[in-house]
Amino acid sequence: MTVEKSKAFDSNESDNGIGTYVNVTEVKRPNAFVRFLKWLEIETGEGMTTSQLFLYNYDLRPVEKERRLWSWFNFVFFWIADSFNVNTWQIAATGVQAGLSWWVVWITVWIGYGITGVFVTLAARSGAYYHTSFPVTCRSSFGVFGSIWPVINRVVMAIIWYGVQSWIGGECVQLMLKAIFGNDLDTRINNTIGSSGTTSFQFLSFFLFWLFSLPAIWFPPHQIRHLFTIKAYIVPVAGIAFLVWTIVRAGGVGPVVHQKSKISGSEFGWAFVNSTMNCLANFATLIVNAPDFSRFANTKRAPIMSQMLAIPICFSITSLIGILVSSASTVMYGETYWSPLDVLSQFLSSFTRGDRAGVFLISFAFSIAQLGTNISANSLSAGTDMTALLAKYINIRRGGFICAVIALAMCPWKLLSSSNKFTTYLSAYSVFLSSIAGVVFADYYIVRRGFMVLEDLYTAKRTGAYTYNRFGVNFRAYGAYICGIAPNIVGFVGATGTHVVPAGATYVYDLNFFAGYISAASVYTALCMLFPVEGRPMKKWTGPGWFEEWQEVEDFADRIHHTKLVEPEYAVKEGSSI
Repeated sequence: MTVEKSKAFDSNESDNGIGTYVNVTEVKRPNAFVRFLKWLEIETGEGMTTSQLFLYNYDLRPVEKERRLWSWFNFVFFWIADSFNVNTWQIAATGVQAGLSWWVVWITVWIGYGITGVFVTLAARSGAYYHTSFPVTCRSSFGVFGSIWPVINRVVMAIIWYGVQSWIGGECVQLMLKAIFGNDLDTRINNTIGSSGTTSFQFLSFFLFWLFSLPAIWFPPHQIRHLFTIKAYIVPVAGIAFLVWTIVRAGGVGPVVHQKSKISGSEFGWAFVNSTMNCLANFATLIVNAPDFSRFANTKRAPIMSQMLAIPICFSITSLIGILVSSASTVMYGETYWSPLDVLSQFLSSFTRGDRAGVFLISFAFSIAQLGTNISANSLSAGTDMTALLAKYINIRRGGFICAVIALAMCPWKLLSSSNKFTTYLSAYSVFLSSIAGVVFADYYIVRRGFMVLEDLYTAKRTGAYTYNRFGVNFRAYGAYICGIAPNIVGFVGATGTHVVPAGATYVYDLNFFAGYISAASVYTALCMLFPVEGRPMKKWTGPGWFEEWQEVEDFADRIHHTKLVEPEYAVKEGSSI
């Protein structure tokens, strides 16, 4: 309500009968847009300003014991569930399509995901000890307000990945519909959107998968673990059944495993490197947002060894299915298919009852795989990050739905039209996220040695260790971030095919994750040595000590009452603009 005061003449308010002016209070009802914004507001702490909600809200607060329900068992099943998806098989199969033999590709997968397991475990440790998500954790390195840009990066990548995974899920729906209604269903449905790069049938399948995925977004993170458990039981059975079926149709294991690499020399070497790096690129988002899940660990060790071992084992075994299926496609059809779904589609050519039933059941299981991966890796991450950007109107649930809506409109089929476009996209976004991950790593492990003042992560007061300056931005982190991106820029331009670049730049770009991660971490460490930061537990860089501490946060709300979060010049009063 808007309150306005004015004066009105009242003849009865005077003894002399002449009258006098009195104050009149008028209450005006807000317009429809203001009422709509008020309706959209999330129920939060009474009287908290916009800046205070950015700093501290229900979804960003440290996870208390009641919600820390993930044991080592849940993390293992999480990665079992996440590894079994079509995207994992496609990434592995790109090595076969590049000309490597199946066993060489499998070696690259073990190496790639082994390194990935180390990166994820390193990134997850802060979440396990301090129970904070990525948007809060990166405030330590980038600054309380400087963390906005890394969070936006993560949101954008999560939305793009949600669209990509949903499109793959839609391809599973295509196979289910064809198995029921006929292999020519795509030709019987009139194509009215041919100029878009897809067909009406393909978009319908994509939309159906997208629509049936929405209910899963409703559940909070600490409850969604049951979906991963279900997926971990169903999908591996379907994947193994698909592999056996493919090998049998190819005439046994012999013709498949005896295929040799089609390339040699330096071409072989760089194909080996690319196949390895594709595994890391596939995990760039999950490396960055590892604290989003490790904060739910019930012990400090639960997400450590379980993830370091589960990731390479689960993803390497899963990738073997994609590698062998792709190799078998060469034997069966004389053409190497990079997507296992293309091979499964060929099985419908005979259209017997057994083939139709098998294709339907396997496709259904694969659609569950895509759903689980989309929720765990994308919608939850996007939702968590959005709460850090606009907490007054967005919580994790709403953020997940916003992610889904935007992903629907981003034309993901453009990214999956070929394996070359797909791997180019993987490498491109890996460049940006690897630099962020490198800065966060250096800040936590080298600069601060595991030490963080939990309360200071939620305050913009000048005395806070992570405010840095009046802008709340750590310019050392941004300098390192840019230096991490710089080595890969020329190679990225070459990868797009728009310009010819030197071979050396291409080779650096082939190692883009390492180049970005190591460059950013090194530069950040050097800048912090030259320009020391607040909040370090020791003065000397060469001194011994590790200062990480398990945090008890049951009384955290009392410890950081919202009236002490920000200084007056940072506060934004209700109803004003920012």
